[in-house]
Amino acid sequence: MIIKNLTVRFGAFTAVDDVTLEIPAGAIVGLVGESGSGKSTLARAVTGLVPYTGEITGGDPRRIQMVFQDPYASLDPRMTVGASVAEGLRVPRAARQAEVERLLSLVSLPASMAGRYPRELSGGQRQRVAVARALGARPELLVADEITSALDVSVQGSVLNLVRSLREELGLSMLFISHNLAVVRYVSDVVAVMHRGRLVEMGATEEVVGSPRDGYTRSLLEAVPRLKRA
Repeated sequence: MIIKNLTVRFGAFTAVDDVTLEIPAGAIVGLVGESGSGKSTLARAVTGLVPYTGEITGGDPRRIQMVFQDPYASLDPRMTVGASVAEGLRVPRAARQAEVERLLSLVSLPASMAGRYPRELSGGQRQRVAVARALGARPELLVADEITSALDVSVQGSVLNLVRSLREELGLSMLFISHNLAVVRYVSDVVAVMHRGRLVEMGATEEVVGSPRDGYTRSLLEAVPRLKRA
């Protein structure tokens, strides 16, 4: 999928300014930047949630799914896990239960979880349910917007490992968004750095982390001690 010259304006304010970005099939592209950099607005434009100018080519817009930062807010508290996951399935009704169980298994949750409600789950479990629900639509592209930032540090690692395993098992293409460069480095093949609505640097993950060209990228590296260059 190719995002070309994408711009988002809210009145006189330009939130995303002429961004061009390629997300290769089967790759995870990490989009990193501080709060207010425009990365979440770009995500919402890609998924059709905000109007934009520019082009998005190489994929079906109806097959782009988004997983949001707050898993509790994204799940209907009146619906069981099974009902939430089944909501967007593209399978006959008779096959839905088996498909729900398959999707829960993909995100390392037991089939028995289908009968529970969001309030009965941990934050990490709710985020896994949100991912399972998105996968049920068989997306060409999964957009993950800060999906670990609302979770305890102890849970973040398991969700990041899930992201990596899904790419390996399903060949899933993903736009993975975070303010944390260490998180982006762990899961991404390519890193794109966003600052004040524009992309300031992009390249293979280890290349960007090891030899950053832009001063803003260097400042992000300095903010994460274990990623500082030698």
